[in-house]
Amino acid sequence: MNETSQISKLGMPKWGLSMTEGTVVQWLVEEGAELENGDEVVEVESEKINNAVESPASGVLRRQVAQEGDEIPVGGLLGVIAAPDVPDEEIDAYVEEFQESFVPEEEGEAGPEPEIVEAGGKSVQYLIVGEGEGDPLVLLHGFGGDINIWVFNQETLAAEHTVYALDLPGHGASTKDVGDGDLDSFVGVLTDFLDAMEVEKAHLAGHSMGGAIAGAFAKAHPDRVASLILIASVGLGEEINEEYIEGFIAANRRREMKNTLGMLFANPDLVTRQLVQDVMKFKRLDGVDEALRKVADKIFPDGKQADVPDLSELSVPILAIWGSEDGIVPVSHSENLPENARVEVLKDTGHMPQMEAAGKVNRLIGEFLDGQER
Repeated sequence: MNETSQISKLGMPKWGLSMTEGTVVQWLVEEGAELENGDEVVEVESEKINNAVESPASGVLRRQVAQEGDEIPVGGLLGVIAAPDVPDEEIDAYVEEFQESFVPEEEGEAGPEPEIVEAGGKSVQYLIVGEGEGDPLVLLHGFGGDINIWVFNQETLAAEHTVYALDLPGHGASTKDVGDGDLDSFVGVLTDFLDAMEVEKAHLAGHSMGGAIAGAFAKAHPDRVASLILIASVGLGEEINEEYIEGFIAANRRREMKNTLGMLFANPDLVTRQLVQDVMKFKRLDGVDEALRKVADKIFPDGKQADVPDLSELSVPILAIWGSEDGIVPVSHSENLPENARVEVLKDTGHMPQMEAAGKVNRLIGEFLDGQER
């Protein structure tokens, strides 16, 4: 239904291609609370972690339509935000009309599906969303991750850009052949992937180990990088949480994996049963443990970062985003970036800001990319 300039829908977001509904965990504000655009309003459990739905507009939370514990389909009505002078009758009519006309998304309407491409002789899974003009954005996950760490980001960022997310070798549904397992090997695969996609130049966004790969690629191919977005990035210092790296490789039970994944977040309770199950399913694939061991031995030998690319000579624009409570890579490593880099440290956020503080991260990246195209 159409919204008026004074009434805004607070809807259930689609966090992940397979997400068809979410569960309301708790309201973070009371009815009648004044809101600014971007304020966190209600916590929702998705397939990966619990996350907060942000207000799409400034106004007053006039209705909490969904109740805690309700399962609401994607696009369904959570609440209503409106100016304080909008009569209650109009709010009630808006809710009634929405509920009568809303048609939930069906399972067959999941949107784009991941694809496989041969890149330099290696099978690489990727997901492409959006058809924006200009240089595309390529998302690179970290150690033990996959394309799903971007479930809160890719669709939003694709509103203005063509956005690729790929499973690096040894991860997700890509080949478990990691080559030498060092940064140069991953840079080679990224080069082959961009060639296969006929992408001459791209913005690179890397999380954790993906940030080190993005930085190393930019050093090797500066003419192919429009900008760098480094999120809790490896590659800027020697310290790394060895307990996490070794714990992730060793975990073969759900409880062990849940405790290990909890290190990634400022609030370990964000880790859901589904996230643990998905990671355990990946860990049980043939060749995964061997691939992770090889990568860890090359990139994080003896509990230290082995390859620390010198980015001081890079002329490309750099945005770095870090969580103040990052327990994997110290936030102090951001001080080793070139002076012209923009650094944003998010409060009460751990090693996964793109998941824990998705709205803020999406806005920061969107503004940064807009600034490169002016």
